[in-house]
Amino acid sequence: MELIFLGTGAGVPSKQRNVSAIALTLLQEINSIWLFDCGESTQQQILRTSIKPGKINKVFITHMHGDHIFGLPGLLSSRSFQGGSDELTVYGPKGIKEYIETSLKVSGTHLTYPLAIIEIEDGQIIEDENFTIYIQKLDHGIDSFGYRIVEKDSPGTLLVDKLKEAGIMPGPIYQQIKENPVTTYQDGLIIHREDFIGPDKKGRVITILGDTRSSMQFRTFVKNSDVLVHEATFNHERQALAKQYFHSTTVQAAELAKASNVNRLILTHISSRYQKEDNQDLLREAKEIFSDTELANDYDQFTINKK
Repeated sequence: MELIFLGTGAGVPSKQRNVSAIALTLLQEINSIWLFDCGESTQQQILRTSIKPGKINKVFITHMHGDHIFGLPGLLSSRSFQGGSDELTVYGPKGIKEYIETSLKVSGTHLTYPLAIIEIEDGQIIEDENFTIYIQKLDHGIDSFGYRIVEKDSPGTLLVDKLKEAGIMPGPIYQQIKENPVTTYQDGLIIHREDFIGPDKKGRVITILGDTRSSMQFRTFVKNSDVLVHEATFNHERQALAKQYFHSTTVQAAELAKASNVNRLILTHISSRYQKEDNQDLLREAKEIFSDTELANDYDQFTINKK
């Protein structure tokens, strides 16, 4: 599981940062890639990575500002020419359906794969056999949402020594035991998985927030995340400007991370007023509050290992 930052800027593209887009690669887990936001030129950014658009089967839009959605029609269109045949689902605020359908219609675009568009609401839960995704409305000028992605726990490690002591030797039977609650062995021996397996492996939790004023009211939503991705449009000196424009500062993001017991904070959505030489100062402000902070640049990749 990896986070790949395709765009880490705010508002408009700059020479250092494209606008918002984050890929969550789940190739080992479910052979899929999920995309969070799709700003202008996202597909161009993808060309500089190992991401295959055909593997993208879910897109989550945080809000309807242009720097988060203007790349979406192009990506959907190009996917038809890049091996995408499986259904793709787009989740986003009210208006995302009209935006996509109008863009495709007026451009005469015909997709070669099924497209589902689901407009989300505060408190909604999306669930499949591998993940549960929780949705939280944030504090922005328009409806903006955060996504909390919770991986379901997986079975623990087989207790090999205990199996051998019971006369169950290594072979295909071990995989059967791990995958099934009850397995029948030689001579009709009934094997209960729970007797030969360690504690479940805790699933990972990744929380990605859209544009928002930082607020302690989001503590419950981001609590205990392995990774929290939080916007940091402004430095601490411009906190009044951040409040005025419904954004957050580096320090505010760090304060939320510290109060919420998250393991790792990644800052993104950096204003174009800050240049490359400002990165260390932005990062220092946050790390003084929460030491496990990183500042994302375009194309940065962060691996999220299981505990």
